[in-house]
Amino acid sequence: MKAILFYRPGEARLEEIPTPQPGRGELLVKIGTALTCGTDLKTYRRGHPTMLKNKQLPVPFGHEFAGTVVAVGADVETFSPGQRVVAVNSAPCGSCYYCLIHRESLCENLEFLNGAYAEYIVIPERIVRKNTYLIPDELSFGEAALLEPLACAVHGVEEINVQLGDTVVVNGAGPIGLMFVNIATLRGARVISCDLSEERLAAARYFGAVATINAAQVADQVAAVRALTPGGRGADIAIEAVGQPAVWEKTIAMVRKGGQALLFGGASEGTSITVDTVQLHYSELTIKGVFHHTPRHVRLAFDLICSGQVRARDYISANKPLTETIEALELIGQQHGIKYAIVPPEGTPAPLGALALSSS
Repeated sequence: MKAILFYRPGEARLEEIPTPQPGRGELLVKIGTALTCGTDLKTYRRGHPTMLKNKQLPVPFGHEFAGTVVAVGADVETFSPGQRVVAVNSAPCGSCYYCLIHRESLCENLEFLNGAYAEYIVIPERIVRKNTYLIPDELSFGEAALLEPLACAVHGVEEINVQLGDTVVVNGAGPIGLMFVNIATLRGARVISCDLSEERLAAARYFGAVATINAAQVADQVAAVRALTPGGRGADIAIEAVGQPAVWEKTIAMVRKGGQALLFGGASEGTSITVDTVQLHYSELTIKGVFHHTPRHVRLAFDLICSGQVRARDYISANKPLTETIEALELIGQQHGIKYAIVPPEGTPAPLGALALSSS
């Protein structure tokens, strides 16, 4: 089969490799559509501290996909060849300390799955059991493939308990940032979106932001945000969805007394931030990091997509062939488009929504 192999930061190649075969409890899936992701872009540029940990390079990469079961391993009873399925990229063990205290995203034995930028992929037994779903007939592969990143955003929104009437600022209007805008709006929040790209700020308005700020065009982004909050007090909740320490610090500074800052974007290893101790202490701030998702949040995200409450196709900017995967990731890095549907040979192009690029 054809697959994109990751060799080292900055080097990935389309190659022919043996088609994998499913073992006990596993599924072999012919990929219909895969999606680009900011995490895959970061992996391509600098590697990844968890998803590629202890992997012998080169390895297939990419992790958002949906497709058709073509073979099943021994003892698989829930799925059968010909069924359309979507799976997320990990599953917790269910028995370590963190799983037992219901913090599955911190599982000590979290099993990751990569290899979406290919013609076929094998879904491991644990992910088959915990985080694989049948796709309804009315849902395309491309729409279903939004499941994993949406589950991450659902996890973040639930952890900070966005409430009806909250003023929420989201720093970053990339795919995850737009999902935070989307879900917070669904929960009745008044959302402010900040980014450097007018294209993405327009998308944020489409997904429900009531105000947007181009961070490159204001002298003081924190002051600009606070000016848009009731009484100038600051946001009830501020969310960082960029992965840059400087933006983490700005996010914390945007919160009102007693408010919450959610630091979601993963920053580079070895980086750190400085927090104003007076603000943290005397304003009784809550600063929270959230990583990844849990099976509960995957199920909630799946329901949001299937019900149409989250219109998944609006996140897909254009279709690209497997041969243009790296180019599509670089377009994301240039803040052009939201997500690209990567379509392998004999795959299925994704339907595009209201925000599709005109050139597509």
